[in-house]
Amino acid sequence: MSETKKTLTTSQGAPVRDDLNSMTAGERGPVLAQDIHLFDKLAHFDRERIPERVVHAKGAGAWGYFEVTHDVTKYTRAKFLSNIGKKTEVFARFSTVGGEKGSADTERDPRGFAVKFFTEEGNYDFVGNNTPVFFIRDPLKFPDFIHTQKRNPATNLKDADMFWDFLSLTPESVHQVTVLFSDRGTPYGYRNMNGYSGHTFMWYNEKNEYVWVKIHFKTAQGNKTLTREEATKFAGEDPDFATRDLYNAIDKGDFPAWNVYVQIMTPGQVEKYRYNSFDITKVWPHADAPLIPVGKMVLNRNPKNYFADTEQAAFSPGTVVPGIAPSPDKMLQGRLFSYHDTHRHRLGANYHLIPVNAPRVSGEHNNQRDGAMRTDDNGGGAPNYWPNSFGGPSPDASYSEPPVPLTGVIDRFGFELTEDDFVQPGELFRNVMTDTDRAHLIGNIVAHLKNAQVRIQKRQTALFYKVDKKYGEGVAKGLGLRIDEVAELAAMTQADRVKATL
Repeated sequence: MSETKKTLTTSQGAPVRDDLNSMTAGERGPVLAQDIHLFDKLAHFDRERIPERVVHAKGAGAWGYFEVTHDVTKYTRAKFLSNIGKKTEVFARFSTVGGEKGSADTERDPRGFAVKFFTEEGNYDFVGNNTPVFFIRDPLKFPDFIHTQKRNPATNLKDADMFWDFLSLTPESVHQVTVLFSDRGTPYGYRNMNGYSGHTFMWYNEKNEYVWVKIHFKTAQGNKTLTREEATKFAGEDPDFATRDLYNAIDKGDFPAWNVYVQIMTPGQVEKYRYNSFDITKVWPHADAPLIPVGKMVLNRNPKNYFADTEQAAFSPGTVVPGIAPSPDKMLQGRLFSYHDTHRHRLGANYHLIPVNAPRVSGEHNNQRDGAMRTDDNGGGAPNYWPNSFGGPSPDASYSEPPVPLTGVIDRFGFELTEDDFVQPGELFRNVMTDTDRAHLIGNIVAHLKNAQVRIQKRQTALFYKVDKKYGEGVAKGLGLRIDEVAELAAMTQADRVKATL
């Protein structure tokens, strides 16, 4: 408790005489309009809530640092990665994806895993999930997909028909569905899960030689998950479990840490690779691109105020520094616009100047001016245009990114569904999961899919059958479906399968 007693003031700094009794005309008379303190207090209260994030609404955050442990300068010129032992301040935010702010931390859902690095060349945002793949690979599908994860527009209830109808009509989702409905979809808090970039990014060095990378944050606490039954129990008894677990661990000095790795492929390897390296529904097997250690992240400080830091934190995969650049991944290209745009809607045009988001090390030097809630000196009297001859900040061509060859005609090209889309989830089911993992996966799917219409159950189960016969048979048996009918649907093309289940 502070030893210096502070006097309560109005929002304008004037001392407040009484904060319990409104100003009235007589002891029992009406409240007076001249009670400025009352109306100021009520007006601010009416505006305390900013728009909720459309996705990743429920989350927890912490401050910490990233430390370089291995030399990667032959791959990237990023200064924060330039020396072994170099430390960079970070702010991390973990979240569920589909739930509202009041939803349970243990719901089955991907978990957001975002880290803001405050570097001397500007801020760098790592924006990933706790799963290495995603449901879709074209951003045009994203609003529709998220609608199916939210609530039915008529009933305002979660709807299994919406959920599974979309997924069964979007078969490239089966890899992520297999990950999500394993116990990895219900991690034991935020400290015991990994983070993945999912997308491929470019790293380039001082010579403008570039490689393609995928980034992994591996929990030093060890992976730990909840069963469906445990997750449901926590949701009822302690819906804020993951938030509480992270805060309490840091508060008592048990600082969570993650080891950071990259997978690397050269442009030549990517060109010849058996999978599309810019398809976020697929991983790079470690046998093809081994993990290369980079550094570690440690979170050692809780926010002093949740709203100021965690709620106002704004991340975007388009926030990069020299040495790091986007790839042609279609989903990533859509996110480069959408994330910045949603922050402007939620926090305002100057969201990047809020302390938790501001480039605190490098500073901001550009010609952007004005806008709501501009709280710095707004550039003072410096020129607000380029080119100028009055000493304003100027571009520096030495920070140019490597040129990347690009050819093709303008059209709306679809990803063709092939058997390749079922290979990796099949390998995950057969070769990575244990018997217990497979039993939990099937049980988790059945518990959810049983709430959808039978025709949708059949369509989705046929996709599981295409991944692996035992996978499909297990789900079919749990749902009481005829296995021969599921097998027949699995043998069809996707178009015919849809026609047969309308």
